[in-house]
Amino acid sequence: MTNEGLYEHIQEAVASLRKRTGALPAVGVVPGTYLSGLANTIQVETTVSYDEIPHFPHEALRTEDGRLVFGALGGKSVVAMGARLHLYEGYSAAQVAFPVRLMHALGVKALLTSDTVNSINPSREPGEMVLIDDHINLQWDNPLIGPNDERLGPRFPDMSAPYSPRLNELAIKLAREERIPLHSGVYVAVVGSDLVTGAEYRFLQEIGADVVGMSTVPEVIAAVHQGMEVMAISVITGSCPPDGLEPADTRRVEAAAARAEPSLIRLMTRVIEEL
Repeated sequence: MTNEGLYEHIQEAVASLRKRTGALPAVGVVPGTYLSGLANTIQVETTVSYDEIPHFPHEALRTEDGRLVFGALGGKSVVAMGARLHLYEGYSAAQVAFPVRLMHALGVKALLTSDTVNSINPSREPGEMVLIDDHINLQWDNPLIGPNDERLGPRFPDMSAPYSPRLNELAIKLAREERIPLHSGVYVAVVGSDLVTGAEYRFLQEIGADVVGMSTVPEVIAAVHQGMEVMAISVITGSCPPDGLEPADTRRVEAAAARAEPSLIRLMTRVIEEL
């Protein structure tokens, strides 16, 4: 997929979905790996498989995970991805961003995303959450590459505040009320799926990153391009001192995500309630 004919592809996908649901979602939810619990708390109205939606990328996903979930959460109409797309699966940034563009065309004004990351900041520990306040794109791809259709957004969208200050302030306030520890930091996106080397961690520290992940940024760029508000929370599942790296352990990653997920669900739900 390129941006050639993108607006028309989105409209065809919307028309198909309108035959399946009359939902008018105000909030879009993109879950991270090992963090599907938020989508599972939705009071489901309708689910639609990705392979039933025209132009929706789905080839690299298991059918049971690849679905849009329409329903209610926190008293609001929402739409959530059952599984997100990643560049390392072979998708382009334009393909990764397509679900967010579709959400916007369905009426979504606010996008809430989560993902799992490794911490570069030595003061952050696995199981903690980081509210993203800025990012660095090292994925060497961008969903805006190619022709720009002004019906979707401007050729050069402003990125001075890609993560909504209003939503971030709300998240910090609600985290205090819920007594949920919440840090803030800069996210650096890499392609993956190989994990970062010690030398790379030193480089990422030098350029000002706090956490490193393999997602989020393409969706955020597309959302900002379309004028959506964005909030992103990353769950730390690994701590990576450059000179003391240990072999990756999937069980530790899953355990750290499981520790944080109840707090993530509670906080995201409260944010949606207050929107």
